Amino acid sequence: MRSLTGLRALVAPDCRLLLLCFLAATRPYWAEGDPTEESSAPVEKNITLESPSDLELICQFTTSGDLNSVNVTWKKDDEFFENIDAFNTTKTGNTLYSQYRFIIFNSKQMGNYSCFFGEKKRRGTFNIKVPSVHGKNKPLITYVGDSTVLKCECQDCLPLNWTWYTSNGSVQVPIDVLKNDKYVINGSHANATRLRVKHLLEEDGGSYWCRAVFPLGESEEHIELVVLSFMVPLKPFLAIIAEVILLVAIILLCEVYTQKKKSDPDNGKEFEQIEQLKSDDSNGIENNVPRLRKILKSVVGR
Repeated sequence: MRSLTGLRALVAPDCRLLLLCFLAATRPYWAEGDPTEESSAPVEKNITLESPSDLELICQFTTSGDLNSVNVTWKKDDEFFENIDAFNTTKTGNTLYSQYRFIIFNSKQMGNYSCFFGEKKRRGTFNIKVPSVHGKNKPLITYVGDSTVLKCECQDCLPLNWTWYTSNGSVQVPIDVLKNDKYVINGSHANATRLRVKHLLEEDGGSYWCRAVFPLGESEEHIELVVLSFMVPLKPFLAIIAEVILLVAIILLCEVYTQKKKSDPDNGKEFEQIEQLKSDDSNGIENNVPRLRKILKSVVGR
């Protein structure tokens, strides 16, 4: 059973490039793109495969010019096909058809296949890849002592198996649930997998990867785990309490200073009164000295 899809784009006046893909496979594939989309950019089609397939790629180039002067070439990734017999090019009216058919059965055959037309290299590209896996885009935040579950899934596909990894610096380390009962993995042979991490510690935070294995390659997703201590959410409240204590202390100091200042005028008056008494006593003694001298003189004269 063959399926037909196409992606057409306007690449020059009176020149149209149409990409077609015929597929006979044990599983369906998914093609991304609008079949009626027009653009001046190179035409591209994404083809998703998870199992070996008989694949036929067709580029259809239409122009009002001379087709005999249009040279057709193909390449995979960065290498052009040296054998022109690997693809077949035919002409019908003002349209060129270039076909490349092959059986894709391993990961080395995955990649980008491009057809080129003419000196200006009108290009159409088929991007062949395995299905993508999806996890949580935002960091997963949890707390010390809790348990958490990390999840990855592959929509409309069925991987051969799943593998979970954690990071050790820049190195990915496989998680072995047989050697470490901290981890539990569910769904190793389904379209979704879950990694449960128990009795979390702060050092359990970091990067985790889930990797789906297909007959034609692998696909992985990254998940970030953040483990916080219980003191972290309390820090804002502790900061508020510290500010309140500081404010109360400042208010009490201001009250003490104000009370002390009010009591200072009375102490000043008492000090002035004492000084005045001392001054009066001193003046009294000074005034009595001449009188004492006169009395002494009169006593001596007698």
